[in-house]
Amino acid sequence: MSQDFTVLIVEDDFHVGRLHAGFVDAVPGFRALPPAPTAALGLQIITAERPDLVLLDVYLPDASGLDLLRTIDNDAMMLSAASDPESVRKAMRRGALAYLIKPFSAELLEARLRGYARYRRLLSETGSLNQDRLENAWQALHPSAPAAGPKTSSATESAVLAALATRGDQSTADVAAAVGISRTTAQRYLSALADDGAIAISLRYGATGRPEHRYSVPAR
Repeated sequence: MSQDFTVLIVEDDFHVGRLHAGFVDAVPGFRALPPAPTAALGLQIITAERPDLVLLDVYLPDASGLDLLRTIDNDAMMLSAASDPESVRKAMRRGALAYLIKPFSAELLEARLRGYARYRRLLSETGSLNQDRLENAWQALHPSAPAAGPKTSSATESAVLAALATRGDQSTADVAAAVGISRTTAQRYLSALADDGAIAISLRYGATGRPEHRYSVPAR
């Protein structure tokens, strides 16, 4: 992923909107736009900015977030205190990718955003989808169990990120040599970080014509 996913939060409570924007900005690969306090302003921003993902409350002062959900052509998740089954079913019928009931933890939203990044990456690969890739994308959005707590970074993962941050665009072999691990281990960490949106992947074509994956930390 070469740049951050942009996220618009449509939330009438100023403090809650800022809190959720902070949650979003803390997840690598995501950037929150200034929250919109009304459905009307949210629609204006969506039209102008075309955010990758919209996080919608149900209870807005000028309209229901569920009605706004029906009118937009953007990926969206609901973040709301509305916990009645009808609201949840309606949100799913109208295309919500997830439904988080307030109050929720930063870790739960982080897990949904990381899943969304994997979903987008799987569906952005070239070529036709097969059923396995489609199932993997769906599973990324709908894990069998929510994250139990914050994702902890291992010493090796931190070293991989540090190597990319200090040395710039690198291959798997470059990272393996810098960190002192095998190429297989480096590839595993690089793939996981790319799935989470923490690093970007590009292709470089060598003299043989075979492309080589290059990894870097995207500018924030």
